[in-house]
This record gives sequence, structure tokens and C-alpha cells, in this order.
Amino acid sequence: MAKPNKKGPKRTVLISCLQCKTLLFKYRKGGKGALLKCFLERIVEDHTTTPCHCPGCKQEFARETLIRGTPAYKIIGGKIHMK
Repeated sequence: MAKPNKKGPKRTVLISCLQCKTLLFKYRKGGKGALLKCFLERIVEDHTTTPCHCPGCKQEFARETLIRGTPAYKIIGGKIHMK
């Protein structure tokens, strides 16, 4: 399988916690669909202290995994808001 493009898309989105509205990270997203996974190499700014947990409410919003051999966060449905 092909690996994701390292340079990635130019469009960035802000990802925040749905429960407490804390900013989690700024991400270079491709396409116009829902956010299902976040490749670590495309994260521009990371505001989390522990991986996959919100710094405000300590709720888990994703799980660490490998997708096509690349480290990524698999997003749990209904836990984040993308703007």
C-alpha cells in the first residue's frame, strides 16, 4: 500500500475537544470528508500533553495505531470538533 504524502495538503483545520472546547491540534487535512484518522507527520501544532487525551477534561479522543506503516491517531467518533 502507498504511504501518505509527507508534504500533505495545504489546507489546515483546527481540531478541538467537543466536550470542553480545548484546542487539541492544528492539522493539514486532505479532502472534504469527516476526520477519521490523523497522521502524526501532518500535525502542525500539538497542544496535547499526553497522546490521545484532552489536556482540559482528560477524555480520550483517539487511539494510537499504524495505518499503512505510518504512525497515526484513529479518532473516536463524536469526541472532537473540526473547524
